[in-house]
Amino acid sequence: MEHGWSARRTRWGNRLAARRSARAAPAGGFTSQPDPRTIGFYARGRQLTAGNFLMGGHMVETHQPWDIEPPSPGFAAELHGFGWLDHMAAAGDREARVAAQGWVADWITRYGRGTGPGWVPDLTGRRVIRWINHALFLTAGRDAAENAPFFAALGSQTAFLARRWRAAPPGIARFEAVTGLLYAGLALIGMEHHIAAANEALATACARDIDAGGGIPGRNPEELLEIFTLLSWAMQALREADKAAPPELAEAIARVTPVLRSLRHSDGGLARFHGGGRGMEGRLDHALATTGNTATARQARAMGYARLDGGRTSVIVDAAAPPGGVASTRAHASALAFELTSNRRAMVVNCGSGLSFGPEWERAGRATLSHSTLSIDGFSSARFARVSRPEDGAAPLLDGPDSVTCHISHERHATTILLSHDGYVSTHGLTHIRNLDLSADGRALLGEDTLAALDPAHRKRFEQVLSVNRLQGIPYALRFHLHPDADASLDMNGAAVSVALPSGEIWVFRFDGPGRLSLEPSVYLESGRLAPRSSQQIVVRSAILDHTSQINWTLAKAQDTPLAIRDIGRNDELAHPGDLFGVD
Repeated sequence: MEHGWSARRTRWGNRLAARRSARAAPAGGFTSQPDPRTIGFYARGRQLTAGNFLMGGHMVETHQPWDIEPPSPGFAAELHGFGWLDHMAAAGDREARVAAQGWVADWITRYGRGTGPGWVPDLTGRRVIRWINHALFLTAGRDAAENAPFFAALGSQTAFLARRWRAAPPGIARFEAVTGLLYAGLALIGMEHHIAAANEALATACARDIDAGGGIPGRNPEELLEIFTLLSWAMQALREADKAAPPELAEAIARVTPVLRSLRHSDGGLARFHGGGRGMEGRLDHALATTGNTATARQARAMGYARLDGGRTSVIVDAAAPPGGVASTRAHASALAFELTSNRRAMVVNCGSGLSFGPEWERAGRATLSHSTLSIDGFSSARFARVSRPEDGAAPLLDGPDSVTCHISHERHATTILLSHDGYVSTHGLTHIRNLDLSADGRALLGEDTLAALDPAHRKRFEQVLSVNRLQGIPYALRFHLHPDADASLDMNGAAVSVALPSGEIWVFRFDGPGRLSLEPSVYLESGRLAPRSSQQIVVRSAILDHTSQINWTLAKAQDTPLAIRDIGRNDELAHPGDLFGVD
């Protein structure tokens, strides 16, 4: 994230380019009638038409969205990015169309001359893509004179992208800006001269921002999906225009495809790590279909995550150090955390990103205790830098694990993964070692979690910390956060926890070793809601008094749970208006 002089220079550059672009020639129309490639939700479209704008964790009721003061930067970004047009087009009736046309026309009147917060490369690229995707929806029922400002604004924004795409930060922002420029060059009359530059920029971004293994520096699975979606749109647009795609584009798609398949749980949702959510339902399948990529192989390790499969059970583990550099401002202290999904139901999860709920939730969601792993009380496996001013943005991670090891072995009856990280060596002299064993039929996950001081230097550091509170030891906790749809209860006089899933499956958690088992409140953080969802977590609390402490545990289906369960319940959380507003 840019700060200080660099950030000011970028803002000034954007403002100057926006004002210069306002004098650019308008687009002369469309070279062909564009088909929409973005997907929205009908229920969201109906709520927007009614004047309910749920964006960035805030709900604003208005029929004049450009008259309001945005309650947060996230709200403003979503509003000016026009991603909400997907939902309006999904509603598709006359009321939704007239409202959308009016809001677009108002934006052009207020900001079309190069003013306002929406003139940054990524938001402009996102906006251009939506305007082109939904051009028929936005121009229907209007004559040429009424649509003239629309095409003038598209011409101005294309000129802005041509000048400023290089100023977009690497990653999703760069891909949005470049894809928007390519879309405009392919779809708009008079903008064809931008195609070559857009292709070159796209090739450069694919080569620089997507590594040889198909991953991205931030290790955010949902962000990788969004980049992959943009790449698939670009490839499809080039094919339809009978233009040659740069070879780097096809190569990047081929690299990313198996990674995304590896990061997808058995229910089709993505693993929620490092700020990412589960992804829009159907988005990955749709993108794969448009690219024509039929590769099916999954990787045992992809973008730093390890995967275990058994039956219809998937386990995905964070098996690498957290992102560094610029990407660390959104990184989570989640080393060795895992998620488990059975059939179509998520069960063990991480709390997720609290970014849309404000700075306090954002920081809490990044802490180790918000993930399904072991944490030493009062410490995360990676520490956060101090940020003195809110405008400086999120805090980067510091002093995280230097070494994260991962070894996977496949046996006839199970797959085993042995992991470790040294994130607590600098603070306590302790290494966290985790062993996970998933049965071939997916009915049982066996785990061993160990804290150990492994060499003399580590033991010395451990004894220094222990001497402060020798009688009580160093307290730690093993946490298993549960999805809100999972119903958990203590059983066997508090010696076990039963977890019932909506599908009818029953899973039982037991442990062996020093510790105290409890069932405690938790939260499930997801964008698109007004507040975090209430959930539960299984917690085993213990303390390390010697150089080693180990807890063994099992999470297994109850014996009377059938091998196969017909689960036809809907899992579309946006299908019901109550869910839309975060009502449980």
